[in-house]
Amino acid sequence: MGYHPVMLRVATCLLLLLAPASALYAQAAAAEREALLFDDAPLREEVVHPAWFKLSFLHLHEDLREAVKAGKRGLIVYFGQKHCPYCEMLMKVNFGKPDIVAYTRKHFDVVALDAQGDAMVTTLAGKELSERALAESENLSFTPSLVFYDAAGREALRLRGYYPPYRFRAALEYVADGHYLRESFRAYLARADASMVFEEGGLNHQDFFAPAPYNLARHQVRANRPLVVFFEQGDCHACDVLHTGPMEEALLRQKFEALDAVQLDLWAETPVVTPSGERTTSRAWAERLGLFYAPTLLFFDETGREILRVDSVAHFYRLNRVLDYVTSGAYRTGASFQSWQRQGAPKSGAEKP
Repeated sequence: MGYHPVMLRVATCLLLLLAPASALYAQAAAAEREALLFDDAPLREEVVHPAWFKLSFLHLHEDLREAVKAGKRGLIVYFGQKHCPYCEMLMKVNFGKPDIVAYTRKHFDVVALDAQGDAMVTTLAGKELSERALAESENLSFTPSLVFYDAAGREALRLRGYYPPYRFRAALEYVADGHYLRESFRAYLARADASMVFEEGGLNHQDFFAPAPYNLARHQVRANRPLVVFFEQGDCHACDVLHTGPMEEALLRQKFEALDAVQLDLWAETPVVTPSGERTTSRAWAERLGLFYAPTLLFFDETGREILRVDSVAHFYRLNRVLDYVTSGAYRTGASFQSWQRQGAPKSGAEKP
């Protein structure tokens, strides 16, 4: 049985008949906080993978063949790091839930790779690369990252970073039930948004956000500094956590204030001129970009080229490193965020997660 959005709504309605609304809200809010409120400083102990992860010789085409032979829908390739707190959240919170474990094991084999590792991997295309080189070639800026492959070896979905259990469940079903063949993950999730609402209200304002009209074009006339676009939405607990947590830190605020910054609603018809000069709306732009998580932060350089996006849960340490990368101008050297960190990027008040 899957986790179809309609089924989630039906289940919610049944629960409303059986329990006080205040109790349901408290349970949902508590579960959400468990997945969003954690210290993202580097771990002292190494992350431990579940014993049911596949013991792989890192020949991914063989791993996929064996998964399909066992009647599974495909393969999940997990990229992590030994001391990554976000990876620990995936293992302890998401894979700490019996329903998620059962559904994952039923439909997928999971192969774990070290995003900084030296072991050689044979990809589905038959190319041999180190774990680190493969992660770099896939542009996986954050760990954990998971790439879902279907039975034919086609990429069905990728998740860059950590996502709370409700979104992770949806990702599993999106691939296992073949929804990726018919619609985007953004469209699939949009049908379930009613079951994800925890708080009412509009967007969280920051003084450094530039007001409308949103003419972000910089493709013809070079801007003086990089741009960050906050894509958010109302009734968004993760957005509230961002603004009442990391955004309250003076160090981060100072770095954000060194950038051009605007805030857009993922679902609004707000007119906007994109950094490349396209006239569109915030909703249409977010759809074209494939954004499905709020908040998502997109960083652009002075000419309108996208530098990096943070489209998963991110707290102080991770945001601080991203801001160091952008505000220092390290992206101008051609170094990716991953290689910049690996090469010993200078730190300013926080260790890298």
